[in-house]
Formats: sequence, C-alpha cells, structure tokens
Amino acid sequence: MRCFVRCMSRVVVCSLVLLGSCLRAAEPGAAVLPSVGSIERLDPRLDTLVPPDVKIEVLAMGFAWSEGPVWVASDRGGLPSGSLLFSDIPHNRVHRWKPGEEVSIFLEPAGFTGPAAYGKERGSNGLALDRRGRLVSCEHGDRRVSVLEKDGGKRTLAAAWEGKRFNSPNDLAVHSSGAIYFTDPPYGLPQGFDDPRREIDFCGVYRIGTDGKVTLLCNTMTRPNGIAFSPDETKLYVAQSDPQAPIWKVFDVAADGTLDEGRTFFDATELARQRRGNPDGLKVDVHGNLFATGPGGVLVIAADGTHLGTLLTGQATANCCFGEDGGTLFITADSLLCRVRLATKGKTEVVAASARP
Repeated sequence: MRCFVRCMSRVVVCSLVLLGSCLRAAEPGAAVLPSVGSIERLDPRLDTLVPPDVKIEVLAMGFAWSEGPVWVASDRGGLPSGSLLFSDIPHNRVHRWKPGEEVSIFLEPAGFTGPAAYGKERGSNGLALDRRGRLVSCEHGDRRVSVLEKDGGKRTLAAAWEGKRFNSPNDLAVHSSGAIYFTDPPYGLPQGFDDPRREIDFCGVYRIGTDGKVTLLCNTMTRPNGIAFSPDETKLYVAQSDPQAPIWKVFDVAADGTLDEGRTFFDATELARQRRGNPDGLKVDVHGNLFATGPGGVLVIAADGTHLGTLLTGQATANCCFGEDGGTLFITADSLLCRVRLATKGKTEVVAASARP
C-alpha cells in the first residue's frame, strides 16, 4: 500500500466540498452524506454486487494518507466494537470511526516508537484482526508485525527473517488457522529502495506460523503490496504496486501453507496509463470477487479475471475492507474515508472455533 506522491491529489470531484484542513467527520447522523466520484460499469454482473443507485459516501476527511481499514465487530480482543479502525501513515496514528460519532485517535504512535524523526511514512499500514479479535498491525517505522494485547501493550510477532530486519511490513491477511501472511516492500524506509538501512535486498511475501516461525513464501515480486485469500483459502491474491508491472498475482496455497510460483491474475498496465494509481490493498467477497484498489479507485474483478467495473473515487485510493454486516465496503482514499453499500458481502472477522474469548 504505497503512499503515493500526491502533490495534485487534493482535487476532489463531484459533490464533495472540503471545509478547512482540519480532521472532521462528515456530519455525524446526517440523513444525506456528501459523496464523491462515480461508478464505472463494464459488465452486467456488477449490478448484482454494486447496486445501480449506490454512491460513494464520504464519512470523514482531512487525513494525510488513510490506509489499512479493519472493521471491529466485537470487543473480544479488547477493541471498541461496532467501529472501524484505520491508519494515517504520515501522522503515525490509528483512527477510530463509529456511526454517529466524530473520528477519534485510537492509537498513537502506531508504527514508529523511536525518539527521532523517521521519514514521512513511519506509521502503521495494514491492519487486521487475529483469531482472538486482537489488532495486528504492519508497522513501517518499527519494521515489524505486531499484535495489540487485550490487557494492554503491543507484542512483536515478527521483525526479521533469518536474522535480517524486514524492509517495512505493508499489508497482511490472517488465515483461519491463525497463520499471518504479509508483504514487505520498502515504502516505509526513509529512502525507500535505496535506503542504507535495508538488510533484505528483495521484497518478500512471508508467513508467520502459529508457532511463530517466519517463512519466506515468495521473493520474485518487485513490489508486493495488498494481500487477501479466496473464500476457501486455496488461493492467495497479492497486488504488485510496480508502475512498470502493475499486476495482481494469484498463488495456490498448499496444505502446509506454502505457495506455488503463482501466475498473473489481472494486468492493469493499460489502465495505469489512463488513470492515476497502482495495485494496492484488496479484499475478496464471499463469491470470490476481488475489490482491489488500483488505477482510478476500487476495481471489481470477478473470480474468472473479468474486470466488472470500478468505483471511481477521483483520489489515489489505498485500501478497503468489508464491515458492519459484511455488506459495506469501507475505502481509504488519500485524505478521505468513504463507504459504499453493496449487494454482496465479505468476511469481517476471522474467528476460529478453538480461539479463546
């Protein structure tokens, strides 16, 4: 989930009006929320997923670069139930949004705890819930994957592979077994790919097993980014945010949790020439359709690889997640937090029967 250079990204289309530069919610409890962008429909199948009259509603605005949203359905992990948590990477914060309330700061610092300045993208990025409902974070500045314990404080789940520090963990997906899959491009390092702090000279896809062991699964993607499982967890989708090769790959997941060599699932090269943005965060609905942020906004791609349409946000769009009853898509798009009411649903929480309450 690359924090794109956004010198021209403050132009907001359609009916949205930005009032000042301060962080604010879009009129809590208002009957009609401001909207942004439009829906591009390329295939009739999109109407069964995104209703014809739907709008991209703006819930809050004024963030430096919003990212990594996750819906918290219950308080099992000690988190605020019925709310959305999401990162603001440059501000090193995790924010909380709840219907009818103002946006608040949930966690600060969120991704870098050092005493000195550390680049512009030091905060947390991708967020997820583990089997116990605890918050798991990809932290740019501290270069680790962490979990927020229910009784207070963070614990490091993984910070290195074979004794070498990660570049800057970016996005993650939690398997029903409890294993955590994550990507590790160097976007969070102050000098990116050329940063002398780099200890691993490739961008990997990794797995943290339930025993804590870190396994390298793939080292052939140039800029692995967003990551998500198919509904039956037999496939793993990974976005590649490389302007020279903007693609999504799909891997078969073996019984032991490892991946095959993968193949290109969707190539966005032509789209990227026409619209701003590269493949970034993604989620998969219960029918196997991808909701993948990329050129123009959120691409909706069927399980057979057909591009059904795009939620055109008019912004550099970073990530998305399903929330509420699973039929709401929350979108982090540059300075905005948005939502779209869907006619399909996605998983909102990974829960194992054996997980402790």
